[in-house]
Amino acid sequence: MESNIKFGPAGRPIGFNGKTTKVCDYVKEIGLNAFEYQATYGVKISKQSALELYENAAVNDVLVSMHAPYYINLSSQKEETIQKSILRLVQSAKAGDWMGAYRIVFHMGFYTKYSPMEAAEKCKSAISQLLEKVESLGIKKYTFAPETTGKKSQFGSLEEIIDICQSFDNFAPTVDFAHIHARSGGSIKTKEDYKKIFDKIENELGTKTLHSHFTKIEYTDAGERKHHVLADENFGPPLIPLLELISENGFDITVICETPFLDQDALIMKNEYEKILKKVLIQ
Repeated sequence: MESNIKFGPAGRPIGFNGKTTKVCDYVKEIGLNAFEYQATYGVKISKQSALELYENAAVNDVLVSMHAPYYINLSSQKEETIQKSILRLVQSAKAGDWMGAYRIVFHMGFYTKYSPMEAAEKCKSAISQLLEKVESLGIKKYTFAPETTGKKSQFGSLEEIIDICQSFDNFAPTVDFAHIHARSGGSIKTKEDYKKIFDKIENELGTKTLHSHFTKIEYTDAGERKHHVLADENFGPPLIPLLELISENGFDITVICETPFLDQDALIMKNEYEKILKKVLIQ
């Protein structure tokens, strides 16, 4: 069963010099069909600009997602930090609604002195507050998408993200394959390794729709260290086994490229996927 797959860059494409409100013209022109707006250092986009981005995406049939600010820690020991994190996610939901973002990606936080179970409870308490605030503002179209994290000190293993998404409506996972690879010390090597991830999502969340990130990654014993370009064969995880599996498993998946080459590598991903499909058709 062929999958419905979209490829796009995380943030402003390298080859694009115009206004962000027109970025989807470029995305479509080069042959991509997804774009992740980066609000990683704060939600600064105006309502008018967000609405213009929404229109630009709609005209070009580009699927938009949004990455919320980095400064979020729902499991902090400081209540002030948690409340500021909730506020940033509320701001992200508002802006995401304006721009038609189908996912609001964010990092949950750090364990600090908490056990993983204690951190999960802190996160769930904060999310309950978050959803109350979002609903009180009348925001209807939103899906928060907590991301698997690359450092062992961060809350965000695949199991933890699935648990959060099982616990709340309007939540769906963002699977960063490189983060899983780095966090686990390089566990992703084959198509079967990827299959275990997809099977777990399908079996435990009952979905065959997935928002994802991909890059080559350098890691240490602590986890993620640095993103690398797609052509760098010194680092994993491998791309081709992932694309081969996607071509077979019938998932609706968006793959956002987070390598330093953004749009250029996203296009390589798409081209490699199309080569795989051609081979399948020939066989």
